[in-house]
Amino acid sequence: MISPRTYKRWRADPVGDKRRGPLTEPANKLSTAERGKIISISTSEEYRDLPPCQIVPQLADQGSYIASESSFYRVLKEEELLTYRGRAKPRTHKKPEPLVAFAPNQVWSWDITYLCSAVQGMFFYAYITIDIYSRKIVAADVFETESSEYAARLMRKACLAEGISKEQLWLHSDNGSPMKGATLLATLQKLGVVPSFSRPAVSDDNPYSEALFRTLKYCPYFPSKPFLDLEEARLWLIRFVDWYNNHHLHSAIKFVTPADRHAGLDSQILQNRKVVYQIAKGINPNRWSGKIRDWEPITKVCLNPLKNNAGADMKIAA
Repeated sequence: MISPRTYKRWRADPVGDKRRGPLTEPANKLSTAERGKIISISTSEEYRDLPPCQIVPQLADQGSYIASESSFYRVLKEEELLTYRGRAKPRTHKKPEPLVAFAPNQVWSWDITYLCSAVQGMFFYAYITIDIYSRKIVAADVFETESSEYAARLMRKACLAEGISKEQLWLHSDNGSPMKGATLLATLQKLGVVPSFSRPAVSDDNPYSEALFRTLKYCPYFPSKPFLDLEEARLWLIRFVDWYNNHHLHSAIKFVTPADRHAGLDSQILQNRKVVYQIAKGINPNRWSGKIRDWEPITKVCLNPLKNNAGADMKIAA
């Protein structure tokens, strides 16, 4: 792997990659005969329907060892002999549809996290919904169980508080049972909210909620001891939401509070900062080797963008 700077330098230099690399072959490199034997065995009538993880142990039972399973896989892949041949279709998990928000209340993300109770093995469950554009927590509560009914109740309150109209909002979550429960899905349909789901066991598909939970668990105000009861957990979460929304300068939105960005005040705040920096540079220009810090507001936020051509085929919440 190379750094972006190295790649740019190679692109600018017509000679390109000047690395010499190793001058000798690895001592443990497979010989041509060994590679041929791997291909011959893997394509034989006896083993052609078996994967390397089955072939290698069977050969060992016969007192023969040619190469490791990873070597078998590598050689077969290089020879384009690794193909899916089962009767059933190969299992695939399609990445969630990319979403992009240009304003608040277009894309929300929500999830549930554990809060330790005073009883070992028992937990409270914090339900938290965040607006990905402003990073504002629009709904939060703590319950004793994970339930689709609790989630539906919280979502109704959030949509009413934010004045959400039909077909205005996308709601993204993972694949937990509360997220896909019939009660919540029916409530979302009634509210006109479009659901979106992560792939199974892929936490990266819901990054905004995961990042929020890290902030919650590692902030200076998180208690060092478990919560005594549900009421104590709820009171603490209320204090956290107030701090996060109204006092916390969020690094991903140019260090303004989520509440200010949600209300559309971030543009003026950032413009004022830009003026301060310009004045400071005019007073002492020697402290700046280039331009002042970029205080332009972020105009769009993407959820699960495509790696290549990230702006294409995105669902635009409007």
